Amino acid sequence: MTASRVQVAAPPHDFDFLWGTWDIANERLVERLAGSDAWERFEARGECWPILGGAGNVDTFVPVNNPSGYQGASVRVYDPAAEQWSIYWADNVRGQLFPPVFGRFVDGVGEFLGDDEHAGLPVLARFLWSGITVTTARWEQAFSVDGGETWETNWIMSFSRR
Repeated sequence: MTASRVQVAAPPHDFDFLWGTWDIANERLVERLAGSDAWERFEARGECWPILGGAGNVDTFVPVNNPSGYQGASVRVYDPAAEQWSIYWADNVRGQLFPPVFGRFVDGVGEFLGDDEHAGLPVLARFLWSGITVTTARWEQAFSVDGGETWETNWIMSFSRR
């Protein structure tokens, strides 16, 4: 059996900024989609590395002082035909991949959308990546119950390179 020669397009470098080790300051809404304005704050550590020759990456998320043992991870893969990224989240509570969000970066901001559910309610989930520098980045998660007309931001991560 001989390997066929396939021309692989160079992946974009959109998520190269995330490779490495990070301190992550988290602000998370205590109760989502309930009109709450109470936020919890906690620290975490993250590490990201490329896969598939840069056409994807994996990262880990581990809260500091974490008696529950909670951990999470993301897998991102670039689809050259659609010219967009898919992002999948998993954690050790649910034990499976969450539904993906899809999107791309425009003018230094990444916006990614996908259908999900929260407490049995269908939601549109949005991830935003912004404020990207060599040493910092910001990620936000928001949910919409009206197809994207209005959004409730429920988790903000401020990344600082270690």
